[in-house]
Amino acid sequence: MEKKIIKTENAPAPIGPYNQAVQFGNMLFISGQIALDPKDGTLFQGEIKEETEKVMQNLNGILEASGMKFSNVIKTTIFLMDMGKFAAVNEVYGNYFDNETAPARETVQVSGLPRGVQVEISMIAAK
Repeated sequence: MEKKIIKTENAPAPIGPYNQAVQFGNMLFISGQIALDPKDGTLFQGEIKEETEKVMQNLNGILEASGMKFSNVIKTTIFLMDMGKFAAVNEVYGNYFDNETAPARETVQVSGLPRGVQVEISMIAAK
């Protein structure tokens, strides 16, 4: 098997030496996404729910470019600047999954994220 680099204009271009996602066999590894606009790279600044929605839209763009959808996601990691905002992030995140097919997940509070964002989410999916 060889790895396939996933690139799409429906998610922000990488801001460092990494790819949006890498597919290896039936597995898809999506790099952490933040609330950057895919079209012009501007950073969304606002309430945590709206920021989380932008992140989920970016993740969706990558999933679609890989021929997958949220039901293919098997693992997510959520990085938060403030665990006190967990409920708000979880509310938005929950709109993309149902309890029957929701992936495994961890949520971690961190001391800093790229460009000062409040939330970053990475995913692993499989066909």
